[in-house]
Amino acid sequence: MADSESIRVTRSVVVPRSEIELRTSRSSGPGGQHAQKSETRVEAVFDVEASSALSDAQKRRVVAKAGPVLRAIAQDERSQLRNKELAIERVIESLREALRVPRRRVPTKPSAASRARRLDQKKRRSQIKRLRRSKDGA
Repeated sequence: MADSESIRVTRSVVVPRSEIELRTSRSSGPGGQHAQKSETRVEAVFDVEASSALSDAQKRRVVAKAGPVLRAIAQDERSQLRNKELAIERVIESLREALRVPRRRVPTKPSAASRARRLDQKKRRSQIKRLRRSKDGA
């Protein structure tokens, strides 16, 4: 990803790549000489309140759902470039999730056929239980 390009989050939101701050550090875990010397762990930080890409309403929604700063860390790969891509992807994914407006649930009624099936099932079940009862009351 080039530094000057923008990242499409949703149809209406495009975040400039410059608004996502990247920090590198040494990755944890095993890896021998390579891992001890190279800074392949990448942390991507997106400041919601400072963003020019989001409207005030969108900022409020993101802050309410995910907090004022979105942060993602990637140390999965050996290459710093690949970890940068992964960290940015994760920040964008959490931003996309926080911006999602849940659909209003439209209450529905059970259909006449489903009500009939339910009652029929209940009748059948009670018939089975009635037949199981012993005749002498034991």
